[in-house]
Amino acid sequence: MGGKRRIAFKTLGCRLNQYETDALVSEFRSRGYEVVPFHSEADMFIINTCTVTNQSDHKSRNTINQAIRRSQGGTVIVTGCMANHFRKELESREGITYVVLNDRKSSIVDLAEAHFSGETTSPELFPADKFHFPPTDRSFHTRSLIKIQDGCDNFCSYCIIPRVRGRAVSRPVKEILDNIRQVVEAGFREVVLTGVNITRYRYGTTSFEDLVERILELPGTFRLRISSIEPEGFGEKLMDLFAHPRLTPHLHMCLQSGSDAVLRRMRRRYNVKTFMHLMEEIRRRYPDFNFTTDIIVGFPGETEEEFRETAETARKAAFSHIHTFKFSRRDGTPAARMEGQVPEKVKNERSRVIREISLENRLAYFRKMTGREQEVLFEKRGKAYSMGYGEHYLPVAVPGYIPPNTMMRVRLTGIETEGKEPFLKGEAV
Repeated sequence: MGGKRRIAFKTLGCRLNQYETDALVSEFRSRGYEVVPFHSEADMFIINTCTVTNQSDHKSRNTINQAIRRSQGGTVIVTGCMANHFRKELESREGITYVVLNDRKSSIVDLAEAHFSGETTSPELFPADKFHFPPTDRSFHTRSLIKIQDGCDNFCSYCIIPRVRGRAVSRPVKEILDNIRQVVEAGFREVVLTGVNITRYRYGTTSFEDLVERILELPGTFRLRISSIEPEGFGEKLMDLFAHPRLTPHLHMCLQSGSDAVLRRMRRRYNVKTFMHLMEEIRRRYPDFNFTTDIIVGFPGETEEEFRETAETARKAAFSHIHTFKFSRRDGTPAARMEGQVPEKVKNERSRVIREISLENRLAYFRKMTGREQEVLFEKRGKAYSMGYGEHYLPVAVPGYIPPNTMMRVRLTGIETEGKEPFLKGEAV
């Protein structure tokens, strides 16, 4: 078995990757391995890669290079979406021991056991199963991510994910409910539902909204958060469920563009009017509801007028944070072949504009919430304060030391703008 073998992880990209790494970390620990920081000496380095943009590829390759250097001829496993996208290139790369595709990622611990036992092995000898991950007992995060779905059938014109994650598939309801019971019993206070396109969840007759309702009925002390969501999958029942005190009033709902013409070229399944109407209806019912989003700038053919529409929509929507992407050509997608590719200099300027709007929106929302109270789940300690997130997904700092995984009622007293990202200051109630 593992003994005192040392395993180092590095995870890039989305929350789905984070969930899968957390599950693998728990399984390695349960079998007697020591999980160490990525910069440490280790018997095995595992890189869970991302390939959603060219920048993601660059970061993944740099991380792989670091692992090869640190391993000094030892064992390096590359998995994640880049493994699917660049499989042949990675398999031929000197210094990489195994390339594990996404559908066999859950078998990495068994692969490591076979390797350390001296067996001649291969990832292909292990079963393909996108959901065969153990419950997380301890992780790199305070919140427990729960994978409910994988893959996507939307085939947006710019997106490589259906190619590297496959078609949409949903996890059995019982497995999800059992997983949540186990992590709550292990002490996690917040559960986050994650997947590639979670509103497309359907297992038998159970829809995504039905699943959320069943989770909210589970026993235990925890709150439930929904991760990134597509607007076209949002139904009336889900809107009603946000009245439940366990369901946190925050959504990362992906806009991608504020121009209907660009949305059509992207093959998105909504328009700006329906997106904004949905936000307005949710805010009408829940006035302090917090929305964050993704926006892609420089999509092929994006004119100055179309970008102006996006900027106006971003201001009007008042997202408290906008994750801004510059369009990145992905081979094999229709957008890579489109005419009117936007120069990098223009993309950079448009990114700057959206980031400024994001900051303005964020500070405005923080000002609105100052004086209110939040139920803060604390995660880490700074030099003079402890940091956590409220139910609206607001970053909150309170003076002194508060142990991680503590839930505390906090009054928001002001805004701190020094440093990289602004946050709210608070005091215990």
